[in-house]
Amino acid sequence: MKKLKKILFYFFLTLSALVFVYPFYWMVISSLAPENEIANLTLLPSDFTLSSYSQMIDKIPIGKAFFNSMLVASSITIGVLVFGSMIGYALSRLEFKGRDLIFYIIIFTMTLPFQITLIPQYIIMVKFGWIDTYLALIVPYFINALGIIMFRQYFKSLPQSLLDAARLDGCGELQIIFKILWPNSIPALVTIGIITFMASWNEVLWPLIVIRDESLMTMPQLVTLFAVGGRAESQLGVKLASAVMLALPIIIAYLFFQKYFIQSMASTGIKE
Repeated sequence: MKKLKKILFYFFLTLSALVFVYPFYWMVISSLAPENEIANLTLLPSDFTLSSYSQMIDKIPIGKAFFNSMLVASSITIGVLVFGSMIGYALSRLEFKGRDLIFYIIIFTMTLPFQITLIPQYIIMVKFGWIDTYLALIVPYFINALGIIMFRQYFKSLPQSLLDAARLDGCGELQIIFKILWPNSIPALVTIGIITFMASWNEVLWPLIVIRDESLMTMPQLVTLFAVGGRAESQLGVKLASAVMLALPIIIAYLFFQKYFIQSMASTGIKE
């Protein structure tokens, strides 16, 4: 009976994995298939071709959009790691009046839909003259509530003696954060970095609002306009090729850092 349960468990587990993976597999395979075979949902096309990718490159400046996305997502990720760790450290290790209230306010902001702050945030960008600039894409995302909370919880799990020893050696608060806590918080750094990079890379709505210059468009924005704006000319293969190019960096990043990601997710639970 135990063996049968184990077989059924792995069977349903494998089935669930296949159901999840198949759309991604089909997207990649179909982007390499002739246009007339895409609708057949075949596992393997009769012939592999890169024509969809070449047509996509000819139709849109995908290289420039890739650079823009890398610049924006990397800048936001670095900003979230730096400022998030500083705020998380203050909320976890420093004693000051209103600390817990600030923490609960940060948690509360996570319940607010992005659409609530969309209009005032756009007005601020207009007042600053940042429309159609990288600053409009990067600066509003430097402070991330999830990153702050995860840093706070991870820093609380580290021994206080580590910080006390650093202070005895003459370290200031910033030195403690970047020279002591960061080297001992690699799983948290990698997890927050991956989550932030993924969210920044996949962001579409905000770039559509603040960027109209095609040379400054990110990949999600450009691919969205390309797929629904008519420039793909109803060619499904070209749309799928652009979707593969959009997803590829995220997949590669996760494959390299999945060990740290899983480790941190298992050790940064919300606790007081």
